[in-house]
Amino acid sequence: MPALSGIRVLDLSRVLAGPFCTSLLADIGADVVKVEPPGGDDTRRLGPFAKDVSVYFAMLNRDKRSIALDLKDPADLETLWSLAAHADVLVENFRPGVADRLGIGAAALLAHNPRLVYASISGFGQSGAMSGRPAYDLIIQAMSGIMETTGSPDGEPTKVGESIADLQAGLYGSWAICAALVERARTGRGQHLDIAMLDAMVSLQLTGASLLAADGAPPTRVGNRHPVSTPFGVYRAADAPVVLAAANDRTFHRLLDLIGRPELAEHPVYRTDEARTAHEPEVRATIESWTRQHSAAEIVALAGEQGVPAGPVQDLQQAIDSVRPRGVTGGFLHPSLEGMTALRQPVVFQGASGAAPSSTPDLDAHHEEIIRDWTGG
Repeated sequence: MPALSGIRVLDLSRVLAGPFCTSLLADIGADVVKVEPPGGDDTRRLGPFAKDVSVYFAMLNRDKRSIALDLKDPADLETLWSLAAHADVLVENFRPGVADRLGIGAAALLAHNPRLVYASISGFGQSGAMSGRPAYDLIIQAMSGIMETTGSPDGEPTKVGESIADLQAGLYGSWAICAALVERARTGRGQHLDIAMLDAMVSLQLTGASLLAADGAPPTRVGNRHPVSTPFGVYRAADAPVVLAAANDRTFHRLLDLIGRPELAEHPVYRTDEARTAHEPEVRATIESWTRQHSAAEIVALAGEQGVPAGPVQDLQQAIDSVRPRGVTGGFLHPSLEGMTALRQPVVFQGASGAAPSSTPDLDAHHEEIIRDWTGG
């Protein structure tokens, strides 16, 4: 059985970070009930669309059930409290203070159901001077330091191409929820989890943090090369960019053999990783004098034979096609989404089969079913 079979998740979140968190829980068997306002989650109206269905919404809310509740309506609020009494997990990403004003804050619901794992995802956390500030992924990327180290040295700070701050907060949220469920199995008690997007993004930057700790100066933009290791970056081939990574001397010597320059192994510029990084333009010129004579596909094949890590720069369709044989992608059951790929959590669990087609909940489609299944009402 999937790892979270029998775990009931009440999902009050909307847009991206929270729904991504709960979609990961649904992927491994949790019964996720998506609580939406009467008009539905805003992402139902966010493109791209397939006929009248938001593909974006479908990606983030796969395999959940939907119930529409107006939390300012006393009867609907009572329904939510009834569901919360039977939930194992609640996830919300309101701005701090909003859940309390609605009467569904962590303190109130944990008193109502002490076994509840209550996860709050926000931009800056539930406490601190910035806690009440609104946040979007772009704001968090800018404030986290990652934009300042992304892009070319002579260009502007650049955001990551995906909404990585939202997604990382959701990923940490799912990890924390699973950890809290393990602790609850020992103690019988739930808890309140405080997940901040800014905290999550800062925690990712281990290479930059090590440079800052060692040098006392914030790391700067280095483009597509690695800040402390060479050769480790994107190189020009005859037809397309190709990525090569030789992060230790042994692998670098294999690369020198591959490009026909083994004598450079003892040259002062090439002898150590530190020296190679200090003279990166010279090392790059030597490598590209060879890569420019071959196609990217030839380089990847030859490097593989030599034991040198290499890869092409793929577009998203090529990347999806390359992982499809591992069974970690699937389709959708909804007729409007037929033939489209659903991206699921990527871990292959022992004994698990490939991903089945994902359902996409219509707004409030499971209202009576959820109440009956969870409360017996």
